[in-house]
Amino acid sequence: MSLRIGVVLPEINESTLRLAAQVGATDIVGNVPAGPGTHPLHGTGEPVADFAALLHTQQQIADAGLTWAVVESLMIPDRVKFGQAGRDEDIENWCRSIRNIGAAGIPIVCYHWMTVYGHFRTSHTRRVRGGALSTAYNHDLMRHAPYTEHGEVSQETLWASLEYFLRAVVPVAEEAGVKLAMHPDDPPLSPIRGLGRIMISPDNFQRLIDLVPSPSNGITFCQGCFSEMGCDIPAVLKHFGEQDKVFFAHFRNLRGTTTDFYETFHDTGQVDMVAVMRAFYDLGFQYPIRPDHVPALEGEDRDSPGYSLLGRLYAIGFMKGLMLAVEKDLETIP
Repeated sequence: MSLRIGVVLPEINESTLRLAAQVGATDIVGNVPAGPGTHPLHGTGEPVADFAALLHTQQQIADAGLTWAVVESLMIPDRVKFGQAGRDEDIENWCRSIRNIGAAGIPIVCYHWMTVYGHFRTSHTRRVRGGALSTAYNHDLMRHAPYTEHGEVSQETLWASLEYFLRAVVPVAEEAGVKLAMHPDDPPLSPIRGLGRIMISPDNFQRLIDLVPSPSNGITFCQGCFSEMGCDIPAVLKHFGEQDKVFFAHFRNLRGTTTDFYETFHDTGQVDMVAVMRAFYDLGFQYPIRPDHVPALEGEDRDSPGYSLLGRLYAIGFMKGLMLAVEKDLETIP
C-alpha cells in the first residue's frame, strides 16, 4: 500500500500540473475556481461555487493524470459562526456549493471555524536552517492586542452556531457524497483578540464528531496544529483514524509550545515524522496527505508565507523518502 500525496499549487495550469505529477503527487488540493465575475468569498459571481468552473477544473486535473481530491477552506461567512441574522441564507448558499462540488466529483471539503482571520502568526520572518524564512507565533506579543470590531465572542456562541450549521449542512453533504473535514484553529488558543476559538483540543474534535454523527462529519488531521496542542501525534491520529473520521491530513513540523512556536523544515522539528508516517500506514490510510506550511527557500516569492513552492517540493521529496522507508520496513515484518 502506498499513501496518496496531495499538493496545493500556486495556480492550476498545464505546467504546474505536470510539475505535481513529476514530483510524485497523486492528488490536487485546491480552492474553488472562479466562475463569472468575482466574489470575495471564493471567486465566483455569486456566493456559490460555480458548477461549470468546478467541472472544467476537475477535468483539467483528471486529464493530467491527477485527482482533485479536496476543496480546501470553502469559506463560511462570519455571521454564520457568530449566529447572526442572515446566516440561514449563507448556510443555504454553502449547501448549494456542497451540492455542486459533489456533482463535479470532488469528495472532500476542508473548512474551519475560526472567525475574522484564519491561521495567525506573529512573525513571517523567523530564520530557520540556512537562513530560510519561516513563520512563528508568540502569544506574549498578543496579550495586549486590541479586540476586533466584534468585541468578545464566547466559546459557547461558537459551539451553538457550529451545531446549528452542522445540522443543516451534514445531511446535504451526505446526499452529495462529500465528506466535511474540520481543520483545527491555528494557533489552538482561546481567546485571541477577544475571539473565542473552539477547535483547540482532541476532546473538542471528538465533541464535533459527536454533535452530528455522520459518515460525512469528520476532521482534517493537521499534525502541526495537534503538535501545537502538545499531543502525542501518532496516538491522536490512531484515535480518530480508527473511527474513520480523518478525511484529510496536513503533514508539517515545528518546534515549541502552544504559546510560543515556530515552523520548521519537515526534517528538523520536534515531531517524530517516521512514527507519524508509520501510524498512517498502520491505519491503512486511504485519504490524501499534503505537506503543509514550509519555510521559503532562497530566491522565492513570499507573497503567501508558508506556501512557497520550492519548500513544498522539498517536503514532498521528504515524504516520499519516509514512505519508501516505511514500506520497506513493513515488507520485512512476517
